[in-house]
Amino acid sequence: MTTPASESDPASPTVRTAVTADLLAIFRIEKASFPQPWPFAAFERYVDEPGFLVAELGPGIAGYVVADAVPNHGRPLGHIKDIAVHPDHRGEGIGSLLLERAIGVLAAQGIDSVKLEVRESNDTARSLYETFGFEHARTIPRYYDNGEDALVMLADLTVDN
Repeated sequence: MTTPASESDPASPTVRTAVTADLLAIFRIEKASFPQPWPFAAFERYVDEPGFLVAELGPGIAGYVVADAVPNHGRPLGHIKDIAVHPDHRGEGIGSLLLERAIGVLAAQGIDSVKLEVRESNDTARSLYETFGFEHARTIPRYYDNGEDALVMLADLTVDN
């Protein structure tokens, strides 16, 4: 699945399913983005899954998202597990593009609600998620290694956001 963001702009990223050859670039972005990065092996588990997407810009990976469905009282719940954009490409709409495509993959699987966790202090990410209809559902105290709380945010895909 390769989809250009804009047919008329060759500098636009394309989004496709992640493959093994992408993992080193993804891991480098992860380490540059988070004080508590996922281990390399965590990404290996999601290779070839429909919700593990990368944004390619030119010859390189500009960002990625990991999304899947988790059991939830008999109805699957979408989960945005990880999303990051290379520091050189932040503010270019790549995070929005990845989140939009990941939500689309989940919706195509019949998912009607999606959750994610975000650091309470990450105003930029929270603002992005809110534009996609995510709302604060609850707080998990001391979720992160440094003691920071996580906000659990939910979006209802059945509502036109």
